[in-house]
Amino acid sequence: MLGRMDRFGVQLSVISNLNGIFYKNAQSANKELYDELRSKKAFRDRFLPFAVINPIYAGWKDDLETCIKTYGMRGVRLYPHYHDFSLDDPACIELVKTVRDLGLPLALSLRMVDNRQRSWMDIDKEWALKDVMPIIRAVPDANYLLVNVANSVSLREEDTALLQTANVLMDTSGRALTNLAGLMSIVGKNKFAFGTHAPVLDYLTGLLRIESMRDHEADPKTKELLRSGNAMKFLKL
Repeated sequence: MLGRMDRFGVQLSVISNLNGIFYKNAQSANKELYDELRSKKAFRDRFLPFAVINPIYAGWKDDLETCIKTYGMRGVRLYPHYHDFSLDDPACIELVKTVRDLGLPLALSLRMVDNRQRSWMDIDKEWALKDVMPIIRAVPDANYLLVNVANSVSLREEDTALLQTANVLMDTSGRALTNLAGLMSIVGKNKFAFGTHAPVLDYLTGLLRIESMRDHEADPKTKELLRSGNAMKFLKL
């Protein structure tokens, strides 16, 4: 991953451990990531780790405290489909409020992999943008990072208004962001940032969605916000 970052001029990346999707106790994945980052100074300088937390696992509060205080994690990532809980589950809402109170961002992936290739691990239903709105409505003052917005971005009028005011950042990896300029005109240019969904997807596509916009769609200052400015503000860098 560091090699890819150097190739495409990426200084910092938010990362989490994919193994956390499949572990009953996701803390094992967080420890793996922590150990890997400690193995080389270049890793610690270039990666911002997010903890994978499962709010229906009994020890999640202790896990979160360890991730923040000991492992130095900079945010939290949830996988509701894979860990079998809903966004309106009371445990999930409690976790999101806890992360909010810590001043940290919460990452949600609308899609992990293209489900057209069949596997026994396939989830029943991929998320559209409307499917993450229940947690944003429940905790509107948290900080949300939405990754791989691959399906419909259509929202009800009241949810569009909420998205405009909430601290939500969507990365450019998802295929539903082909009309990035149009979405920016609706919810604001501060709601999007370059992202890759690596290693599942590539670096170039997320970047092209920014660079391919015409001058009247995004001026140089706006493109710089999309490349890094919005992400740096969101992550408090």
